[in-house]
Formats: sequence, structure tokens, C-alpha cells
Amino acid sequence: MSEKIKLHRRQFFGIAAGTIAAAQFGIIGSANAKARPAQWATIKPGSNTSFSPLKQINAGLLNVGYADAGPADGPVAILLHGWPYDIYSFVDVAPLLASAGYRVIIPYLRGYGSTRFLSDGTMRNGQQSVTAVDIVALMDALKIEKATIAGFDWGARTANIIAVLWPERCKAMVSVSGYLIGNQEAGKVPLPPKAELQWWYQYYFATERGRAGYDNNRHDFAKLIWQLASPKWDFSDETFDRSAKALENPDQVAIVIHNYRWRLGLAEGEAKYDDLEKRLAKAPVISVPTITMEGDDNGAPHPEPSAYAKKFSGKYEHRTITGGIGHNLPQEAPQAFAEAVVDVSEL
Repeated sequence: MSEKIKLHRRQFFGIAAGTIAAAQFGIIGSANAKARPAQWATIKPGSNTSFSPLKQINAGLLNVGYADAGPADGPVAILLHGWPYDIYSFVDVAPLLASAGYRVIIPYLRGYGSTRFLSDGTMRNGQQSVTAVDIVALMDALKIEKATIAGFDWGARTANIIAVLWPERCKAMVSVSGYLIGNQEAGKVPLPPKAELQWWYQYYFATERGRAGYDNNRHDFAKLIWQLASPKWDFSDETFDRSAKALENPDQVAIVIHNYRWRLGLAEGEAKYDDLEKRLAKAPVISVPTITMEGDDNGAPHPEPSAYAKKFSGKYEHRTITGGIGHNLPQEAPQAFAEAVVDVSEL
């Protein structure tokens, strides 16, 4: 079901510069919610550099920082970032979706940006199920019953998990790099040497030297990952520095180190999530309408589309985005990502 497409495969709604700015700052009215002009004006990645003032809300174990764009009564799209990225991966996607009538919610995950734990006593847990629990709690706090959930990296895995464990909350899904649900037993299985090499940082993080190294060099470490994961993306220092600030979160190191150690079975999770992890360990099939995506130059570890196509039992499509697109697909190809979010509800 693989399909290679150009970044402008369909041009089904247009955005003038003023409309983009208005959507970015949350002033598109509900009257335009269904509007889809005939032509989608070209937007250069990096055209937008900010969101309207971020909001904060208590949700579950966290006080979550998030961007909120578009009409309050529009269909909701929740966009989820990964590591070592942040909400600015979607800074060009948000105004596109807002102009098409979507309410766009983009939260900082636990350990990033302005998101904070409500209690000092809460374990700084990075196991895979907890970020999904966080996002469902955020939906409850915002009184969002159902949303299209889209993401990449950790965000794609979180979207996968919500689609499996709470399908009634997930209208549809866009998942970069496809099916990413894992388990600790699978994490213990050795890979071919070339594949192991791609995971060098995971093994580095398994050591105390790695923990200290990441803590002392977060900025340079993250920049190296960006360069390796998107080898043809010529991002500016300003673009990187804007996102790197999110890694200054006081819980960043603890969350990241626990995440990667948990994957290898080197760190325990919390017992209260055991039932969720047992369900996920069975690699359940995802039934919600899904579009999976991949950049043609993704330098980060990722499965081939053919390896996960059968993990989607509902309406499904895969898109490979050409043009030297790397791991941070929403920021490198915002039109293609936004288009997938709109299209997936029409599968």
C-alpha cells in the first residue's frame, strides 16, 4: 500500500500569508471551519517562528504546557513531538490546520518545555505507556472527547498506544515511521551490527557516564541527533536553539534516561502501569483509520513500511515523502504532514 508522493500531491486548500498569521495566533473564526479554498498556497518550512502565548493546565500528574490554535469548536487534532525535539516541530503545521478549521493542541511531553510534575514525589518515569496516559489526562482536562492524534518519534509511539488502549478517544491517527509499540522482552533481542550502531545513544544512556554526558551537554547532544536523523535538513542555529530550550526542563534527563533504560529492561517501570504494558507487549493491531508516513532520508532507526503494514486493520494508507526529508518530518515537510491529518479523517 506504499505510495510515494510529492510534497504538493494534492492542493485542496489555500493559505494566504495573512491567513497563516491569523491562524497561528488563534483568531480564525468558526465560520471558516469548513472552508477549503481550491488551492493550498505554498508555505516554506520555517516561515513561522512562534505560537500564540502558550497555555498551562493541570492534567493527571502534570501541569502541561501547550499551544492551542484554531477555532475552539473545530475538530481537534493533537500533535505530539519526540526526542530531542519539541512543539516547534509543528510550528508550520499548526497554522495550516487551523486555517482548515481544526483546533490544534500541541503539548510539551513530560520532561519538556513548560510541562512540570505536580509533585516532587512522583517518579520521573519514561516508560512507553505513561506518555499516553498523560495525553488522555490532558484530553480529559480540556474536555476533548475524541481527536485525530498525529506525531513522530516518541509522539508517534504515544499515538499508537492511545489508538490501541483508548480507541474511543482516537478518531484517526497519523504516525511517522508507522507502528512503534514495543516491549522490554523485544528490547533484549540483539539486532544486526549496522542496526545496533544506529542505537549508539541508547547504550550510552545505559551507563552513568552517558547520563552525566547528556546532562552536561544537552544542547550539543541534541544538535548531533538532529544532524544524524535528518542529514539533508539544513536547519538554522535559530531553529535549533528555539527547540533546544525545551530540553532545559529540570526533569528532561531523568525522563530520557529512564525511557531508554526501560526499553532495554535495565530500569523498572511502575507497577500501576503493568496491565497496560502487558497489553502492549502483545503488539496489538490498530483499528482506527491511519496514515503512516516516512521521509525518504530518515537517518534515525526506523522500521521499513512493509514490516508494519499488517499492524493496521482499519482504513490505512502509507505515504513516503520525497525530497531529502528526514526524521523530523512535520518540521521538514509541514504541508505533507498537515495534508495527512486532514486526509486521514476521510479514509
